[in-house]
Amino acid sequence: MPSIDEGQLPLIEMTGSQQMNSPAVVVAALYKFTPFAGFEDRQAPLQALCDEMGVMGTLLLAPEGINGTIAGSRAGIDAVLAHIRGLPGFSDLEWKESYAEKMPFKRMKVRLKREIVTMGVEGIDPNKTVGTYVAPEDWNELISQPDVILVDTRNDYEVAIGTFEGAVNPNIDTFREFPGWVTKELRQDNRPKVAMFCTGGIRCEKSTALLKEMGFDDVYHLKGGILKYLENVPSEDSRWQGECFVFDERVSVGHGLEPGPYQLCAVCRGPFLSGDGQGGYADHPCPKCEEEADAKKIKTAADRQRQIELAKARGEQHMGQNAPARGKMNKVGS
Repeated sequence: MPSIDEGQLPLIEMTGSQQMNSPAVVVAALYKFTPFAGFEDRQAPLQALCDEMGVMGTLLLAPEGINGTIAGSRAGIDAVLAHIRGLPGFSDLEWKESYAEKMPFKRMKVRLKREIVTMGVEGIDPNKTVGTYVAPEDWNELISQPDVILVDTRNDYEVAIGTFEGAVNPNIDTFREFPGWVTKELRQDNRPKVAMFCTGGIRCEKSTALLKEMGFDDVYHLKGGILKYLENVPSEDSRWQGECFVFDERVSVGHGLEPGPYQLCAVCRGPFLSGDGQGGYADHPCPKCEEEADAKKIKTAADRQRQIELAKARGEQHMGQNAPARGKMNKVGS
């Protein structure tokens, strides 16, 4: 599933009948790994076009390609996608569309990056080598095989609220730590196959390429990520346990991509299980922070949340909205 580095709404592909009754806002998620010489020169024209067409969201440009999610009118999205497809190497760009009742973003940002998903290893190129894609419908059969090592490539706080049965947790705070964990801990031994998964698929483009470069022969990854699995695989057939952390105000989703019962702590900005089963951004601390944080921090967090709600009521976006305070939560990939 195409996805930006972080902070994007996991998108649900709609059927034709749903599209007929859809709101006017089109949301397009995309990523493509391709050599992108002169990517710096593409920033200003792309930003100007998005501004002109009223398109909002985030696009990341890097030497290895483009990654992003944007939203706007049908004409606006078509214009931006046509512009990107006209760039050298992007003629076969693929994207995934969904629809929103209102604009899900408050501004447009075209950013220059070293990588479109940050792993920090030079020379890893999914265009040259990548693992074998496995459709969600075939995933259970693969990970049930006794010669498969199943690895969750996400960060520790994501894994904590849900993962696949039997998956190895690398216990990493950021995706940059993943290569070090592989070097120290991952051994083929008598299980020569490695199956990996992440939220939307882009992190596995890099992680499977890394393993292939390191000499692992049989490397697989879940096509479309956890979100596509939860969307396509019936709950009664699922090997998924718990919820999937997402970087938007829902905080977590379950099967069918239904919002889950996790909230985001107003102090540490980490997920915790709500007492009333309602998910979303909390205006209070999680039990751990309530026990450990001082009164000043708790009051500051509550005040920040109130300002966010007031700004939302005015149709504005508060500077602290959708910005997790934990530094490690600002460095993840999908």
